Amino acid sequence: MIKYYSADYVLPVSTLPVKRGIVAVGVSGEIVNVYEDGSPEIDKKNIEKLDGILVPGFVNSHCHLELSHLHKKIPQDTGLIPFIENVIKNRHSNQQEIDDAIISADKEMYENGVVAVGDVCNTLATKPTKLASSIYYHSFIELICFDPEKAKDVFRAGGELLTDFDPLNSSLVPHAPYTVCKELFRYLNKFCGKSGELLSIHNQETEEENKLYRYKLGGFLEFYKNLNIDIEFFKPQARNSLQSCIPLMSKKAKILLVHNTYTSMKDVYFIRRTNRDISICFCPNANLYIENRMPKIEMFLFDDLNITLGTDSLASNQKLCILSELKTLHKNFPELALKDTIAWATLNGAKYLGIDEKFGSLEPGKKPGLNLITNVNGLSLTANSEVKKLI
Repeated sequence: MIKYYSADYVLPVSTLPVKRGIVAVGVSGEIVNVYEDGSPEIDKKNIEKLDGILVPGFVNSHCHLELSHLHKKIPQDTGLIPFIENVIKNRHSNQQEIDDAIISADKEMYENGVVAVGDVCNTLATKPTKLASSIYYHSFIELICFDPEKAKDVFRAGGELLTDFDPLNSSLVPHAPYTVCKELFRYLNKFCGKSGELLSIHNQETEEENKLYRYKLGGFLEFYKNLNIDIEFFKPQARNSLQSCIPLMSKKAKILLVHNTYTSMKDVYFIRRTNRDISICFCPNANLYIENRMPKIEMFLFDDLNITLGTDSLASNQKLCILSELKTLHKNFPELALKDTIAWATLNGAKYLGIDEKFGSLEPGKKPGLNLITNVNGLSLTANSEVKKLI
């Protein structure tokens, strides 16, 4: 039996918004069609009328599920380097606490209408939860090594962890420019560079990263010293980290640049010139939590870039909720239109993850989930907007 849902607006994402639209959903959750009000094809007696906006299930492009136990344990507004130091200091905990927090975070995302997640991993801790979850996960097995002599061993260990994640979808990825040496980038390029492979990297989350790459100056020098890491080998590149590292990545990979808080217009032009498959992920609440700064999002709107949204981890966020990210985004950039940014929260993330044949938009045959956003003002969010998962 087909179920019909109507609302003030339907945002199919792949097509224009439909005022007083109606979404028809089949018994297994597949989208049958989206109709305009008054369509003769629907059973008017079987319509559930709702107040708000109907949208597809959300796609969280960047998360760290295994850090969920650090919720409210790391102070805000410290800047990235002290934040990382706090994560290193506090990430090891009782395994039961870690496991319980992972299960709770997965449930939280599900209830907040998230249907798919790109999740960063350093261990196997999240695998049992992912195997049992209703959410689709792609696990990014994160490699960290700024010592050229250790790059081969780190890559091999990452490959073993990648194998251990079977049968879940996963790929090996670099953590960030300030924690991955050229040798490790070369291993990734050589052995993990097949066409369409997903590669995610934290990018320019602090200006200290650009200082390191441009001049070999800034806070990361003391950071390495405190960790007893010798970076005598590292030479300043006279350009930002993005421009230094993208050429080291496979030309065939699908690259996701995450955060981009200190990305410049020259960096955006550089991305355009590379002619690579590069997507951009913003994590607004985490950016404010750590650096108290948002990316200059207006710079990214003119080059037809595939923009996605993520939550980062509960170590740097109060909740794992894509609607919360949208609310923060629109509060800081009121000129943005929800009919555009809803694609960042749904279809664009699905396209990057390679799952847009099922997720991301309300199109016949897809099973993208269905969310209701309430407490809205027409096609705009308010401070009181909430999400209710319908399917």
